[in-house]
Amino acid sequence: MENPTRRKIAPNVLLLSIVSFLNDLSSEMIMPILPYFLASLGGAGQVVGLVGGLRDSISSILKVFSGYWSDKTGKRKVFVYGGYAISAVFKLLMAACRAWPSAVVFSSLERTGKGLRTAARDAIIADSMPTGRGKGFGVHRAIETVGAILGAIVALALYRFWGMSFKTIILIAGLIGFVSLVPLYFVKESPTQPQKVTLKMGLKTLPKPLRLFILISGVFALGNFSYMFFIMKAQGLFADKLKVEVPILLYVLFNVFYSGLAVPLGAITDKIGREKVIIFGYLMFAITSAGFVFFNSLAAFIILFALYGVMYAAVDGNQRAYVSDLAQEHLKATALGTFHTVTGLMALPASMFAGILWEQIGPSATFVYGGTLAIVSVILFVVFRNNFNRHSPAIE
Repeated sequence: MENPTRRKIAPNVLLLSIVSFLNDLSSEMIMPILPYFLASLGGAGQVVGLVGGLRDSISSILKVFSGYWSDKTGKRKVFVYGGYAISAVFKLLMAACRAWPSAVVFSSLERTGKGLRTAARDAIIADSMPTGRGKGFGVHRAIETVGAILGAIVALALYRFWGMSFKTIILIAGLIGFVSLVPLYFVKESPTQPQKVTLKMGLKTLPKPLRLFILISGVFALGNFSYMFFIMKAQGLFADKLKVEVPILLYVLFNVFYSGLAVPLGAITDKIGREKVIIFGYLMFAITSAGFVFFNSLAAFIILFALYGVMYAAVDGNQRAYVSDLAQEHLKATALGTFHTVTGLMALPASMFAGILWEQIGPSATFVYGGTLAIVSVILFVVFRNNFNRHSPAIE
């Protein structure tokens, strides 16, 4: 039997990883400073929750439709190209904002690009790695996250050593976003037969185990609120410039653990099955949330941001790989689009509830909420686990 850890990575996966590396370098120059940028424009805690939720929800509404149209037309690359281009344009427009409402609008519309490209891009990765998908998605997420790490470091350097404003940093990030389009030109799209199927038919014919998994992952997503709340919790411990700089460094630490563990955890799921690692990831989120309730020191935050990275490494790419495992070959993009849409639509109420709890009760209530839904997700996964066992790649 072939060792999953030694399977070669397809050229398309490497090229798309480079594209995502550059795009995340651009995006993550913005992400860690976004709460501060909104605050500088007059946005408060609930505005942060609104932005965090809208960014994921708006993109997710598009994912099922873009995935369906990708399957229906047999085209992948055009959706990926258009998605990255749209994101770059709206990043530039964000830099021109003078009030938080326009920043909310442009920041949210920037994610329409993600909604357009994600399902088709993930389908290219899945098609390019018929075996070893967990490793393929893990490599993509790891390289992408290296870009995220560098993006946060670049943002910190521009702010700390060059004294650049948040707007200037966002402008530079938008320009880098356009550079990410170059490697995409060399991606070779595999011939895919157009599917004569309506969106309703496509969704109805998704296997029951897949629909059940999407439901469970949706419950988890309802509690998996925006990363910005973790940054806001950390910044309360510091003053002056450290209030910006230390949380950014903690965000970098999160991405280091995420990047470093994405590939090995993806390869492990190819060998032992996805379910165990995904459940482990859900538990890590519950533990991390509990930690933010009970501890409030720099040492604790270092450990907790590291655990937050472990959680994402266990959950993010492996959920996508699992959806690909459970879906029919001709409806892979539709399945991935449906998954992204359901989990993304949960992001809006997740972050809105988190913001309301943060302002009306306190930060601890936000983290209790997230940890509770993570535990509920684990219970659901364990209860319905027999529905998934026969689909585990480890026993196929």
